[in-house]
Amino acid sequence: MTEVEKSLEELCVERGMRMTEQRRIIARVLEGSADHPDVEELYRRSSAVDARISISTVYRTVKLFEDAGIIERHDFRDGRSRYETVPDEHHDHLIDLKTGQVIEFHSPEIEALQERIAREHGFRLVDHRLELYGVPLKEGE
Repeated sequence: MTEVEKSLEELCVERGMRMTEQRRIIARVLEGSADHPDVEELYRRSSAVDARISISTVYRTVKLFEDAGIIERHDFRDGRSRYETVPDEHHDHLIDLKTGQVIEFHSPEIEALQERIAREHGFRLVDHRLELYGVPLKEGE
């Protein structure tokens, strides 16, 4: 993390949240996640750090963080809401339908195409979310 980047905890404090020790643990676990965990996985990881953390605390904390705009919720068609910190740079997602693995990527070509399409329809693009769903190619495909 560079000096200008702020931790999840710092962002919470800036937004006036009271940071209990349990919220701090949940924030650190979420921030340290390389994947996009759901609430149950966040609970599993957080309660391994502090067994007093309940699943309801994780649900409430995730909702608080989401409402404050410091984490994003994704629904990748697997029936679970999954979370990540709001990224510094925009990226899109490719989801493996067999394993549920989420691959983050950035494509300047896709970004330019989306901007062009919005302009052609008389819009200025202010936000978007792209999720691609696929299965691994079989050998020879």
